[in-house]
Amino acid sequence: MPLVTSTELFKKAYDGNYAIGAFNVNNMEIIQGITEAAKELRSPLILQVSAGARKYAKHVYLVKLVEAALEDTDLPIVLHLDHGDSFEICKSCIDGGFTSVMIDGSHHNFKDNVALTKKVVEYAHAHGVVVEGELGRLEGIEDDVKVSAEDASYTDPAEVQEFVESTGVDSLAIAIGTSHGAYKFKPGQKPQLRFDILKDVSKRLPGFPIVLHGASSVIPEFVRMINQFGGNMPDAIGIPEDMLREAAKLSVCKINIDSDLRLALTATIRKYFAENPSHFDPRHYLSPAREAIKNMVAHKIKAVLGSENRI
Repeated sequence: MPLVTSTELFKKAYDGNYAIGAFNVNNMEIIQGITEAAKELRSPLILQVSAGARKYAKHVYLVKLVEAALEDTDLPIVLHLDHGDSFEICKSCIDGGFTSVMIDGSHHNFKDNVALTKKVVEYAHAHGVVVEGELGRLEGIEDDVKVSAEDASYTDPAEVQEFVESTGVDSLAIAIGTSHGAYKFKPGQKPQLRFDILKDVSKRLPGFPIVLHGASSVIPEFVRMINQFGGNMPDAIGIPEDMLREAAKLSVCKINIDSDLRLALTATIRKYFAENPSHFDPRHYLSPAREAIKNMVAHKIKAVLGSENRI
């Protein structure tokens, strides 16, 4: 099966009240763990690549790894650029085989965001590629995306219809209280998603796919493992999974997950070396890390996304 766009996947997700997981990938083991879980659970899948991942692994390596996953699993997979911040990087990914790109113009004012997004949409659609735009700014850090609490802002529902109609985007990322990175809420804080904003946006854009970024749950098991085996991560609270499942039952068709992948990988490798300090074969410590990613993704598919048995 070749790579697909998200158009039909989102339509089915919207109508079926579930979401599709968009998992950030950086290397072979992460891709294998994600796709093995999706294959076993018959779940559609979005594999997304950040600008930082392209710098780390190189565009061609990541594309070829995803092509190998297609051959191995025969899953419907979207290859998506996460947080493209310029026309040039979006064009490079479109020309290089991606089937979906995100142009993040949220750091611009509304008018300039519209102009940049529209430019990307026109080029992408001419090449059969779909586009995700963004309104509102999420707090936190993810690769090159760094937004302080002072600069973060919720999406204004009054702007969404004009933005979508003016740009022609195929999906829209909104800010309703999620945040990038592992340090979302401090102990004692009560995580809360602005479902009022989500419902307002849904009324203004009936049938239109909405995207949530920064939706890792910061699984406590992995934070404890990292700290148990030499780490020093502060306690943090992620987005409660029941809130994400509720969002997936509304108009949210794509939920991005990155930090939980990194935590699963890092925690498992730390544990392996603590228990096997003299070992040095990467196959020995990356194998359990890959299995940890697979189990975590399987949990997300069943408990959060609701995308099991959707293909």
